[in-house]
Amino acid sequence: MSPAELDLLVAQIGEEILARMARDGRTAAAPANDHREGLNLPDQVCPGCVQRCAQTCARNTKEIIAAGADRVSASERLTKIDAAIASLIDHTILKPEATRADVIKVCREARQYGFASVCVNPYWVPLVRTELAGSPVKVCTVVGFPLGATSIEAKAAETAAAVRAGAQEIDMVINVGALRSGDHEAVKLDIQQVVKVAHEAGAIVKVILEIALLDDNQKAVACTLSKLAGADFVKTSTGFGPSGATAQDVALMRQVVGPEMGVKAAGGIRTLADLRNMTAAGATRIGASASVKIVEATAA
Repeated sequence: MSPAELDLLVAQIGEEILARMARDGRTAAAPANDHREGLNLPDQVCPGCVQRCAQTCARNTKEIIAAGADRVSASERLTKIDAAIASLIDHTILKPEATRADVIKVCREARQYGFASVCVNPYWVPLVRTELAGSPVKVCTVVGFPLGATSIEAKAAETAAAVRAGAQEIDMVINVGALRSGDHEAVKLDIQQVVKVAHEAGAIVKVILEIALLDDNQKAVACTLSKLAGADFVKTSTGFGPSGATAQDVALMRQVVGPEMGVKAAGGIRTLADLRNMTAAGATRIGASASVKIVEATAA
């Protein structure tokens, strides 16, 4: 069954349910300003509306639920979400126990909702590349994750392997211990080598600072070093640290890197309100595992 055929079937099912409800006398009375006769539309269509799918109409959905449905399903074309919000999100699954089925599910959600990327551990990159083939959703992976304490050579090699496997975005963890020790040149070189390998392959680099482990001065230094090393984004957190993103930290990062770089907020972003707080503070990308819940809230 083609996507168009599936969409038609879903719409027809919704119409049939509403038609049965009308025959049984269970539809709500039309409001006083409802001029259906002039529009020559069936009873299940709201005034001034030419959509006949229950999945995109709050009134029709309520009628279906009142008739006894527990849930109402919708195909990807019938689900109304804010595409601009979806395009900010890296749909993320980095938990070590994630299975092949879990990763495939995340990829299919990313295609359906139009997320910016799917972010996975390096092992899953070939699978994600296959699952996302033909879609605009990018393949994102992590390097030096989650501690950042591997060698420069190891991070460069991990990056090279990732881009060969199909990664288009690299989220690398900064060497937090070196930064806290004041070894700024080592931190810059660490980032620079990953950037070099990634950029040669056409991939971008986001530098994860793990801000919960840094004071404000160290956060500013880390952002500066990332910018000097040629990174494309700075990112707040791995999601495995003591805490995640805060609007205050995002604002600080944006102030340091200016408008030229991206700022990615990640860790603890679970609601649409969280996302909006981060973008208001200056974030241009969001890392989240609750992505579907966030974007579906835009359709409410």
